Amino acid sequence: MSGRPVLGDWEIPQVNAIYSNEQRTFQEYQIPGRSGSLFQDMNKQPAMIVIAGSLFGTESRNDFLETVREKFHAGEPVTFTSDILTATELQYVIIETLKFQETGQNSNETEFMMVLRESPPPPPPPDPLGGLDTGLLDQAAGALDSVTGALDALDALGNIPDISDPTPPLRNTLDSVSESMTELENVSSAMAALFGGND
Repeated sequence: MSGRPVLGDWEIPQVNAIYSNEQRTFQEYQIPGRSGSLFQDMNKQPAMIVIAGSLFGTESRNDFLETVREKFHAGEPVTFTSDILTATELQYVIIETLKFQETGQNSNETEFMMVLRESPPPPPPPDPLGGLDTGLLDQAAGALDSVTGALDALDALGNIPDISDPTPPLRNTLDSVSESMTELENVSSAMAALFGGND
C-alpha cells in the first residue's frame, strides 16, 4: 500500500490488507420462448471495505482500541479515503463490524479486522429559523440600524433638554391664572350684591 487509509481524521495504523466488495443488484425477468432473460438494474449495493492488520505492544493496542471503539459507538457516518477506492464515489462510511484476536503464539500481538459499509452523507443540521423568510430579518435589521443611527445623530447634537414632562414651566402660569379667577369671582360676587341691593 502506498498510503495508509484514513477514517475521519484518523490514519489507521498497522494495516496489513484492505479488501473492497462492490456489487450491483439486478432483477431477472424470464421471457417465455426466448433464450436468456431480461435484467432490470436495481442500482448498486452499499460498498463494503474490510481492513485487517496487527498491533504490537500494549500502548499501541490500547490507543487503537480506544480510538476505533469511540468511532464505532458513535455510529455516525465519517469520511474514508484509501487508494483502493480510486474511481469510486464513496465518501462516507460507518463501522459495521469490529473483530480482535489475541493468540498464545505471540502474546504481544493483537490482530484486528474492521468492516466498513458505505453510507450516505449525514443530513445538514436543522434550520433554527424553520424556513422563515430571511428577507424580513434583513429588513428588521436595516430598520434597527436606522433607529440606532438616528439616536446617534441626536447624541451628536449636544445637550438636548428633557422633553418627557413639559408641565413644569406651565405650573406657575396656571397658578397665576387660578388666583386671577378667584379674584374675579370675588369681584363678581360683590357686584352682584351691590346691584341686588338697588333692586
